[in-house]
Amino acid sequence: MRYLIFILIIFSYILGVFNDKMSNLSLAIITECSEAVSLSITLCGSICLWSGFMNIAEKSGIVKLLSKVFSPLMRLLFPNISRSSKAMGYITLNFISNLLGLGNASTPLGIKAMEELKKAEGVTDSASDNMIMLTVLNTAALQLFPATIITLRAEYGSITPSDIIPAVWIVSLITLTLTVLAVKFLSRFSGAKK
Repeated sequence: MRYLIFILIIFSYILGVFNDKMSNLSLAIITECSEAVSLSITLCGSICLWSGFMNIAEKSGIVKLLSKVFSPLMRLLFPNISRSSKAMGYITLNFISNLLGLGNASTPLGIKAMEELKKAEGVTDSASDNMIMLTVLNTAALQLFPATIITLRAEYGSITPSDIIPAVWIVSLITLTLTVLAVKFLSRFSGAKK
């Protein structure tokens, strides 16, 4: 990825020189850098807020309650993983934090879940079916409250930043359903080939 970014920067510089737009390029670099820092601080505040809520929910027992509620779904999606394992705990927390729309705040939970799956399944050079399912759940997550997107919309001047919630529900439900079905189908197909 760093090579791609480096190539894009060099390519922008070359185009700026040939199109006599170096002053525009310089201005964009300066203004967008400060904009990126401002946006990062805004998103950091939102992530801290929702991570704090997640921490409170975990300490108050709400996460355990939600884990029990989602236990049948997790068993269906991850039939080979013990309900009491660390991996299942992290997977459930990742799912719940994505459900709450925490986005980047749920990433560390996903990484921990992946590490636990790697240990439990002894995977070294390829992804197991459970790892692929976790990636799908993390990427195409159903979000009840898309906090990151709402924060971005509010930051950029939207009068009603939460109007997108019904659209997010519909799109994420369709995406999640189709990707989970694809993983289940391809998992059976690849298992039959072996």
